[in-house]
Amino acid sequence: MYWDILAKIKNAYLAKKEKVLTPFSKFDFEILKILTEKGYIKSVDKKTIDKKLFLEIKLLYNNKKPAMSNFKLISKPSRHIFKKYTELKPVKNGFGIGLVSTSKGVMVEKDAIKKRVGGEYLFEIW
Repeated sequence: MYWDILAKIKNAYLAKKEKVLTPFSKFDFEILKILTEKGYIKSVDKKTIDKKLFLEIKLLYNNKKPAMSNFKLISKPSRHIFKKYTELKPVKNGFGIGLVSTSKGVMVEKDAIKKRVGGEYLFEIW
């Protein structure tokens, strides 16, 4: 799930790795596509190894610095946090993003505010 992938990405950045492999899931793939669009990772691809699907995440560095510095989980497997669109606020004064799982798909908190939809507030990343 996404909480495991975020930890793997952060640890790979700290170890100066170029890519990370993780088991495939559609939900994680959607989250990673958003992180690619927002510039926190270079790319994400589906890869088949021994008839099993994996996600290959290529990491992005800016002048040898990781593109992602940290993250904060809001919803956890034991506690799901739901927010209305009026309760969503910018992350780190606009220097980060928050992801929300809505009825219209996974989106950044700014898009959820524009579309006036709330949902499960997954995590913040900066």
